[in-house]
Amino acid sequence: MTDLKIQRRSLLQSISLLAAGGGTLFRTGNLQAAVEQATQSVDDWPEMEYRTLGNTGFKGSRLVFGCGAALSLGQANKLLEPAFEAGINVFDVGYSSYYRDAEKNLAPFAKNHRDKIYLISKARAGDIKASQSINVAQARQAASIWQRFMEESLRELDAEHVDAYYLMAVNNPELIRSEEIYKVFSNAKDAGKVSHLGISTHENAEACLLAAAETGWYSLAQIAITPRGWYDWAAKDILAGSNDMKGLRSVLDTARGAGIGLIGMKAGRHLAGRKFAGWGSPDAFDEYYPEKAMQAKLNAFQRSYAYVLANGLDAVNADMQHWQHLRENVIAATSAQTLFV
Repeated sequence: MTDLKIQRRSLLQSISLLAAGGGTLFRTGNLQAAVEQATQSVDDWPEMEYRTLGNTGFKGSRLVFGCGAALSLGQANKLLEPAFEAGINVFDVGYSSYYRDAEKNLAPFAKNHRDKIYLISKARAGDIKASQSINVAQARQAASIWQRFMEESLRELDAEHVDAYYLMAVNNPELIRSEEIYKVFSNAKDAGKVSHLGISTHENAEACLLAAAETGWYSLAQIAITPRGWYDWAAKDILAGSNDMKGLRSVLDTARGAGIGLIGMKAGRHLAGRKFAGWGSPDAFDEYYPEKAMQAKLNAFQRSYAYVLANGLDAVNADMQHWQHLRENVIAATSAQTLFV
């Protein structure tokens, strides 16, 4: 009789879990995701904040789900639905030559929510160096490479259209000003394949951002920036000689005045440090924070995200591969105005 009671209790618990996660199961067909959603809820999380992203007209969440590394091997697929339920409506991915199967793994979720999310992908346009002078033939070749990757992205995403496509990891202002690049974008836009043009940059970022603003062609820029200033991806450090973020405000305002929505990346990467240097500098940005931010129940990464959002950015892109990271980043993205303004 005791065994029968235990079996009955287990059955009732299982039915309850499936009922709680039924919406996820119905939307995704993923039983594991449904069970996890039943045991982990976003119901008590703070309400997401939104900003209109440049001249896109889209009211995007201040936290962008960075899908590239997170979905490259499918390791964070299960976080997509909870992220959406937490209010995240901007999803950024990248081409398969760099991010493996990330676009393919994002595709089912993006298709299910296509009319409610802003979908971004991106690709490199060849190997153009930061200081390289580019002639027409080189620009045309770069544009052709970028176009080929854009077509590949659409196939991987199983989509006819993305909301924005970026020049990824671009470091050369001449390439950003290239009419060959703009021609490829314009043709794709006319064909209904993409709506907006953007850049992502973590090298020579200031010159690239100003070049994008000068053209009037770009709607979005994803920039590597921290409270202490530009982040140098090659050095894995703050760019030597950079102004701090408040000192860069005029640059950011110039871009915003040109209709460019500003999305930060690598805002907390410097805090993680590097292995040979002993991993981590958690107090690297503390001098920029007021007392109420230091006393708040946030970790160093959360404070860095909240700070950049309060000082010139519309949103911050985060690589989230675990439930705890997702929760922490939602809290950070909704703390900017209370802690720093």
